[in-house]
Amino acid sequence: MIFEQVATGGCQSYLLGCQDTQAAVLIDPELSRIDHYRGLLARHGLAVKYVVDTHTHADHFSASKEMGKALGVPVVMHRLSPAPHADLRLDDGDMLIAGGLKLKALHTPGHTRDSMSLVMDDRVFTGDALLIGGTGRTDLPSGDPHMLFESLFDKLLKLPPETMVFPAHDYKGRSHSTIGTEIAENPRLQKTERAAFVEMMQALDLAAPTHLTEALRTNMSGGKTVAQLLAEAAAKVPFMSLEELSGRIGGNSADIVVLDLREKEAFEADHIPGARHLPRGQLELRVNSELPDPTQRILTYCEFGKISTLAAATLRELGYGRAVALDGGMKAWREAGYPLDS
Repeated sequence: MIFEQVATGGCQSYLLGCQDTQAAVLIDPELSRIDHYRGLLARHGLAVKYVVDTHTHADHFSASKEMGKALGVPVVMHRLSPAPHADLRLDDGDMLIAGGLKLKALHTPGHTRDSMSLVMDDRVFTGDALLIGGTGRTDLPSGDPHMLFESLFDKLLKLPPETMVFPAHDYKGRSHSTIGTEIAENPRLQKTERAAFVEMMQALDLAAPTHLTEALRTNMSGGKTVAQLLAEAAAKVPFMSLEELSGRIGGNSADIVVLDLREKEAFEADHIPGARHLPRGQLELRVNSELPDPTQRILTYCEFGKISTLAAATLRELGYGRAVALDGGMKAWREAGYPLDS
């Protein structure tokens, strides 16, 4: 078997490949590593048959939808997953077959309602149900410590003790453990009575994941992250450097309209000489009256260069084919010592 474990911070994803058929399964891919997964597939000559998410992730952005769409393969999740982009939904005991690879789904809820683990030969991919030296938390949406207790003690811990454990997260650089090691050494698993285990989980008082709201929103709905929107917008527009704009304002400003997209207070405090004020929130409503000539060159800027990128892409979609965004933003302009009006 071809086996690749890809760590992204504390997130772990897995590429499994059948050497005889070149069929592969990708488990818990992370959005920022799409190019890396593609490189691994090319290196090994593998063809992905399934992209699997073990559960609805709350602390990182899943690449399952993007990888499934790009590769033309089904996205696999448990049947209780809320994600609309899940093409194949598994029940407890269902099996995925890809060449010589056979992965059996175990429904292991508790961290989330849709959590499942995948058992294959000598190993189990536990998602966030069972971690190395820990377990998944149960205080996030659809988490339940009673369900987690049953998933652990009635299912996962009944696997052979030599079964290797590959979780979806590990923040200490460890690659795997075994069921036997976890039974013996995992402090949370020493609470073998339901009431004691539930009390322990309810008392953890853990900090919320950094990207909780956005990760849940995108992973549950198949929507886009802010970073994706910015990347897509940046691919549609050209940029102008601070130096280039500095040389064009003043006497040469007639051939370009400079739009300041910030709020009124920020514009009045300081702005690029000759800039016109058009808040981003009013752009689409005022564009026809403020910008009657669609052939004119338009430069957008904001404080940090992100909103202006989105605005320039919007202007191009509206027919302003010469819209560009300032590379940087007002902060960069100010720090570079270029002139200001107020």
